[in-house]
Amino acid sequence: MANIKSAKKRILVIETKTLKNKIIKSKVKTLIKKVDASVAANNKEAATEALKKATVAISKAAAKGVFHKNTAARKISRLQIAVNKLA
Repeated sequence: MANIKSAKKRILVIETKTLKNKIIKSKVKTLIKKVDASVAANNKEAATEALKKATVAISKAAAKGVFHKNTAARKISRLQIAVNKLA
């Protein structure tokens, strides 16, 4: 454990940020799974709707720094390609 006051504070701040990042990542993973499930079920309408929600969540996560912008772009691109193959 840290002895210096500022180091103790940094530990607490990092724990809080880690928790928030985990929540955001978990939400994004859930939304991606919903898109994948809709694609697997061959349901174009549900996949398109799920894609919109997932795209927004991924973009927000990238804006907050949870994901790198290229990682977010890659995830969105792969989902978009999967949904477009249904048509």
